Amino acid sequence: MLQISYIRENQEKVIAALAKRHMDARALVETVIQLDENRRSTQVALDNTLAEANKLSASIGEMMKSGEKAKAEILKQKTSQLKETSKELSEKLEAFAAELQQNMYLLPNLPADIVPEGKTPEENLNVFQEGEIPVLHEGAQPHWELVKKYDIIDFELGVKITGAGFPVYKGKGAKLQRALIAYFLDKNTEAGYQEVQVPHLVNEASGYGTGQLPDKEGQMYHVGLDDLYLIPTAEVPVTNLYRDVILQENELPILCTGYTPCFRREAGSYGAHVRGLNRLHQFDKVEIVRIEHPDKSYEALDGMVEHVKSILKELQLPYRVLRLCGGDMGFASALTYDFEVFSTAQDRWLEISSVSNFETFQANRLKLRFKGKDGKTQLAHTLNGSSLALPRVLAGIIENYQTPEGIVIPEVLRPYTGFDIIN
Repeated sequence: MLQISYIRENQEKVIAALAKRHMDARALVETVIQLDENRRSTQVALDNTLAEANKLSASIGEMMKSGEKAKAEILKQKTSQLKETSKELSEKLEAFAAELQQNMYLLPNLPADIVPEGKTPEENLNVFQEGEIPVLHEGAQPHWELVKKYDIIDFELGVKITGAGFPVYKGKGAKLQRALIAYFLDKNTEAGYQEVQVPHLVNEASGYGTGQLPDKEGQMYHVGLDDLYLIPTAEVPVTNLYRDVILQENELPILCTGYTPCFRREAGSYGAHVRGLNRLHQFDKVEIVRIEHPDKSYEALDGMVEHVKSILKELQLPYRVLRLCGGDMGFASALTYDFEVFSTAQDRWLEISSVSNFETFQANRLKLRFKGKDGKTQLAHTLNGSSLALPRVLAGIIENYQTPEGIVIPEVLRPYTGFDIIN
C-alpha cells in the first residue's frame, strides 16, 4: 500500500507514475486525498472536543469543592453534550478511516524509474539471454506426450481425483520432482537463505498484507467455512512472518526460503500454451524472500537475479531474463524480472520465475518496520522470487533433455535422483 503522506505531497507524480501501468488513477487519487482530508479534519475536531470536555470536567471538580453546585450542573450539561458530539465524531472518523483504507487498497505500487513503457508481455525488455538451444532428434515430442510414453505424470488420474490442472506424479517423475525441490532448497540455503516450513492456508489479514487481497481474490481458493485461503505462493506466509514486527537495523537483511505447493484458480483457456504442465491449479514452488534496508534493496534484487541465473546455468537450460513493462507488472511490484526457459519441443519460451522488489508497498500493509541507528522507525523493503517454480522447469528438462533412448537427467540433479535417465 502506498503511504498517504506521499500521495498527499506528490499527487501529480503518483498519477503520472500509475499512468505507466496504463491506469488512469486521477479520480481515485483525488478521492483518497479528499477522504484523508475528511479524516484529518474530523480527528482535529474530535481532539478539540475531547480537550474541551476534559477541561470542563476539571472545572466541575473545582466548583463542587467550592460549593458552586449550580454552575457545576450547567457545566455537566455542556460536558454531556460534548460527550455526545465526541461519540458522533468518533463514528465519523472510523467511517472515513475505513473508506480511506479500502480506496488505498485499490492503488497499485508505483513502477520504478527503469520500468519500461509498454502494455503487453510483448513489450517487456529482454535484458539477458544465455544457453544454447539444443537441436532435438527427429520425432521429438512435447512433454505431455513424453510423460505419457514413460508413465511419469498422469493428467487423467488428476482429473479423476480432483479436476483439470491437478496432475499425479509417478515413479521417476515423482522422484525427479522431489529432487528438484531438494536441489533448489540446497542452493538457496548455501546462498544464505534460512529454510522455513510455513502453513499452506492463510487468513485474510495475511492476504491483504502481501497484496493478494483484494487484487487477486478471484484467483485464490477460499475455504469459506473457516474463512481461510489456500496460498498462491509461499511469498504470502513467509513474508507475513514479519507482519506487525519492528526489527533493529542490525537484524537486516533477513533471507528466507521455503518450499510449498501453490494453488491458483487460473482462468480456463485452451491450446498448446496451456497443455500439460504449462498451466496448473496446483503446483510446487521454492521461494526466496528478503527483508532489506531501503538503501540496499536494489542491490539485493540484482543479487537475487544472479542467484536464479546460477541455478539455471547449472541445469544447463537455455533461458532469458525480461524486465517487465508497466502494463505487465504485478499489482504490488515496483520492479520485476521474469525468467523464461526455452522449450525446444514447443518452440516457445516458458516463464519459470519472477523476481521482484516491492519497496515499502507490502511493508506498509504489514506494518513491517525497523529502528535505525538514530532511533527513528521506518518501513523496510520486501523482495521475493521463485527459485524456482517446478512445472515449467520440469517441462523444460523433459523436452530439452529428451533423446531417442530416453530423458537424460541433468548432471547436477543425479545425486538427488539416483538415476541418470528416464527410459
